Amino acid sequence: MMSTTDSAGGAKEQLNTDDIEALLNEASQSLSAATGDEDSKERDVARPFALGDLSPADLEQMAHDVGLIDEVEMDLRIELGRTSMRLEEVLRLRKGSVVALDKLAGDPVDVYANGRLIARGEVLVMNDNFCVRVTELVGA
Repeated sequence: MMSTTDSAGGAKEQLNTDDIEALLNEASQSLSAATGDEDSKERDVARPFALGDLSPADLEQMAHDVGLIDEVEMDLRIELGRTSMRLEEVLRLRKGSVVALDKLAGDPVDVYANGRLIARGEVLVMNDNFCVRVTELVGA
């Protein structure tokens, strides 16, 4: 049992646990009614969340969305290999000079997009143009 006192220090009334629980329930119901949360107990029950169908509604809509990035500029670089040279050696380069790289002929070349390695591939010649066939996509 719990007792309360008035400002003069005398006992005012006695409250037991059942009275306190009844007051708390009444206050909760009043709060629910005031906020429009009559079914708050139903919402407090845990239930599994189900994702709906995440596939695009139709392929035409998906193709249209990809069209939004048509005008995005990107720096694409194909790296045949690397080498270190002193400035003196660079100044001596002329037409027809041969620069030795750290990769062998036939080794895969690296494909960079905006400075990030995204793929590896092999160099081909097609209609007198150099091309790269992507053989491996590098994961993020």
